[in-house]
Amino acid sequence: MPAVSIVIVNYNTRDDLRLCLESLRRSHAPAEVIVVDNASSDGSVEMVCADFPEVRLIEPGRNTWYCGGNNLGIDAARGDYVLLLNPDTIVQPGSVGTMLSYLASHPACAGVTMQLRYADGGIQRTCARATTYGYLLLTHTPLTYLLPGLRAQAEDEHWYAGWRRDQDYDVESVPGSCMMMRRADLHYDDRLLLYFPEDDLARRLQGRRFRFLATPHIIHREKSATKSWHAVSLYYRDMFVFARAHFGGWRSALLWLLSRPLYWSMALRWRTSPPSDAQIRRES
Repeated sequence: MPAVSIVIVNYNTRDDLRLCLESLRRSHAPAEVIVVDNASSDGSVEMVCADFPEVRLIEPGRNTWYCGGNNLGIDAARGDYVLLLNPDTIVQPGSVGTMLSYLASHPACAGVTMQLRYADGGIQRTCARATTYGYLLLTHTPLTYLLPGLRAQAEDEHWYAGWRRDQDYDVESVPGSCMMMRRADLHYDDRLLLYFPEDDLARRLQGRRFRFLATPHIIHREKSATKSWHAVSLYYRDMFVFARAHFGGWRSALLWLLSRPLYWSMALRWRTSPPSDAQIRRES
């Protein structure tokens, strides 16, 4: 039985999924690969069945979203370690083995991730500190404009200012697009749909470190499927679920109230002049 189970949640990303599975096949990683398909209508299931018979395919028959789909894959996994991957990632040879070796030899480490790069080679800003209530207030309410100095300080603290993601580093939160953990430790809060599951894990596992490994890197093509007003709405919905779980009901309600001006201004912006992918990437 392979030590690692790789879980990929797919929703209408057939072409990206094909590239991801091909990269895993080329990597020769001794791993169980599980694809959870959230009722795709683009032929993803047929492609996996026809071209990747070694892949375990789970079809819940509905959209279980990112968190629910990953939980289905984790529950079905047989490996002691689980690697969560997005379908728009391309794995480099040695990546899976590097993560497994590090995690297996560091029992106190909660999980591990790799450096992620855009298709053009640019290094993505991944990994952060555990999200605090103060950080949410300073970045998702008008306080971001009223207290720009404090907001910039909070951003620097949250994103490990000065670290360029070109060296190994201990962090508090790693991206779900590439995250390996022990199966016994890994479960998402499926009250969340798409956003904040890694922040939730970081809060629940606070005190245990994660490790960022700079080499070998993984390509994360980060397609625009989640760059829409619907995705923005889901982001805010999940943010309030996260805030309620970790900071309490009244703080979540206050965050909701104070965030309305920014939320409404973004809604107007998307309605009148939707931003381009390049603008979204610069602002993310």
